Amino acid sequence: MYGLKDYVSRAKKFANNKSNLGNRKLATLMIYATDLCDSRCKHCNIWAKRPVKYLSFDKIKEIMSSKAISKDTAIGLEGGEFLLHPEALKIMEWFTNNHPNFDLLSNCLKPDSLIEAVKKFPPKRLYISLDGGKETYMHMRGKDGYERVITVIQALKDVVPISTMFTLSPYNNFDDMRHVAEVCKKEGVDMRVGVYNDMDFFDTDDKAHETGIASKTAEEQVPNYVDGDKDLEVKQKIDKPIYTDLKDDNFKDKIPPIIKEFKENYDFLVLYDEWKKGDLKMSCNSIIDSLSILPNGDVPLCQNLGVKIGNLFEKSLDDILNDEETKKTQKHYQHNCNGCWVNFHRKYDVVLHRMFEKYFGKAVTGKMFGSYQWEADKKKTYKEYMKETEAAYA
Repeated sequence: MYGLKDYVSRAKKFANNKSNLGNRKLATLMIYATDLCDSRCKHCNIWAKRPVKYLSFDKIKEIMSSKAISKDTAIGLEGGEFLLHPEALKIMEWFTNNHPNFDLLSNCLKPDSLIEAVKKFPPKRLYISLDGGKETYMHMRGKDGYERVITVIQALKDVVPISTMFTLSPYNNFDDMRHVAEVCKKEGVDMRVGVYNDMDFFDTDDKAHETGIASKTAEEQVPNYVDGDKDLEVKQKIDKPIYTDLKDDNFKDKIPPIIKEFKENYDFLVLYDEWKKGDLKMSCNSIIDSLSILPNGDVPLCQNLGVKIGNLFEKSLDDILNDEETKKTQKHYQHNCNGCWVNFHRKYDVVLHRMFEKYFGKAVTGKMFGSYQWEADKKKTYKEYMKETEAAYA
């Protein structure tokens, strides 16, 4: 997904921010421009938030004028469903002309609008959500939108790079993961695999990492609200299991081999198993150079915790980032929090540790980023761990 140039650029910003010399710089900024959403996912309740909030076009331009943002800062435009923002096209046009290094995230439930917007104002990469086949999609996301996702992939795969995002959760399983991987392979697009987490902004219900994978695939699907999209309204309950439940036992053995064909997914999953057991420990470095902004202007420390470091309607982004209290808070959690397995943060931490370990060794990497371990054996390197794991679960 990312090349050496991307990681070098991010390493420079990380080093700058750690030095506390001059203005801090962002490698990645995720802008949740609205919490309005036309899906009704079981693993996320953002669609039920009321009143709906938006970051205005003018506010987003103000944010983008911050010293913390450079031309190579990767921007993500998300929601809710970003295209439901009343100024969505205006915002995308501005980014196309002024900061083309932006990504767009979408659920694809309005494919015609999405296809038209992307062709007119192409992002650097389009991220779309797909968590299984047609029945699983209906069960997990509450809308019959599977074919719409496929339509978008086929219409735009030759227009912009596409990454299809799969979230392993209590509402789907490894068969669904395999299905999505096969779709991505067939269509020639990238696949990103994540794991369901308790993320403060998304008002999740089920306790992540305690509720078993696929443990709720047999729940009834009950309409939650009507949003006026008659083509996607739920018309009946599902009164039988979609799949036989899978438990988390032998987690690694159940990862589909096809996942190894998509970079930065297989190791993320097997290491998740180690983390869940309490055997993987590493510092959280992504919070030093990557942030999210919520529709109400809140700037959380990270995507997982409810800790806020400021609000953009009270202080500027630069003032928030360079505030001594922010630095103190980031430093504390960087070295004392190992509490999530959120893609936005932990994939970077895995890459950072494994790359430095490859070139400088485990001891030096530990001195640079703090004591860490990939599994119960604290001395084992990433290379040794992955070699043993792939041999054991081949």
